[in-house]
Amino acid sequence: MKNPCRVAVCGATGAVGNQMVRCLEERDFPLSELKLLASKRSLGKTVPYKGEDIPVQVLDKDSFQDVDIALFSAGGSVSKEFAPIAAASGAVVVDNSSAWRMDPEVPLVVPEVNPGDIAQYKTKGIIANPNCSTIQMVVALKPLHDLGKIERIVVSTYQAVSGTGQKGIFELLDQLRAMHEGRHFEPKVYPQQIALNALPHIAAFDPNGYTEEELKMVNETRKIIGDASIMVSATCVRVPVIYGHSEAVNIKTARKITADQARQALAKAPGVKVVDNPAENEYPTPLMCAGTDPTLVGRIREDISQENGLDMWVCADNIRKGAATNAVQIAEILAAEHLG
Repeated sequence: MKNPCRVAVCGATGAVGNQMVRCLEERDFPLSELKLLASKRSLGKTVPYKGEDIPVQVLDKDSFQDVDIALFSAGGSVSKEFAPIAAASGAVVVDNSSAWRMDPEVPLVVPEVNPGDIAQYKTKGIIANPNCSTIQMVVALKPLHDLGKIERIVVSTYQAVSGTGQKGIFELLDQLRAMHEGRHFEPKVYPQQIALNALPHIAAFDPNGYTEEELKMVNETRKIIGDASIMVSATCVRVPVIYGHSEAVNIKTARKITADQARQALAKAPGVKVVDNPAENEYPTPLMCAGTDPTLVGRIREDISQENGLDMWVCADNIRKGAATNAVQIAEILAAEHLG
């Protein structure tokens, strides 16, 4: 990497922002200065970094003076307002919200899939971090697309409550505690009870019957892989798991890929770990991926219902690779190849 960078983390006290700080430390990112930003209600809080407690500053229009890279995870409305301000101040923004993902002038990047697109940041000074479910799926599918050209994807997700932030975790734990104690409770974060349940409802419903989360997977997948001809259908489900999204993925390819060929390609792919030995009960689970960065792939098998079809099971930590780690990986490429 080149010279150390001055980095700001916007939304530093949230689940993803906090993890961004930990990833910067774990990956020994070349920092010359770390600025932590959040709303007024976080004033007085600190976040640990390399043995120090770094004070959180209040986000304002002057926060990005002398900042090289600004990592945003404070929600779409904050990103829409402050990402252009940060870019105008000279920082390159890596934004974790959905605010800029489908902007044709903003690259949408997963480093294992389309790192070359990072160079497009110069138009607006912003790089978008994809949706967590999209990230892990395209990490697993890019090697197979290169091998056999994917024509169609059908995916069902099983998404952890941490995808809703700390409030989702608290809702699940509070409901489980209330059920154990025989107390009544009313759902507040989710439209129905999440404890011991599964909700096929993540974000608002579109008039076509799909949810916003499902349409994100459709549109983001095409943009990241760079192939608008790929047909994608998604069903996104919230499940009572704290960390780790899981996905049942079915693909149809133009050229046949056997299960063994898929395993071999995935075993060589960056960011992927194959866990596929069902005879010994070895397959990916949310608990297995929680707290780690690789995308785990297993249950790889040829689809018995159609030619050139493959089925697989994909798991990843939605807070790490699905958000924070992906953003820091983008920052690492910026530091090494584009800044300085």
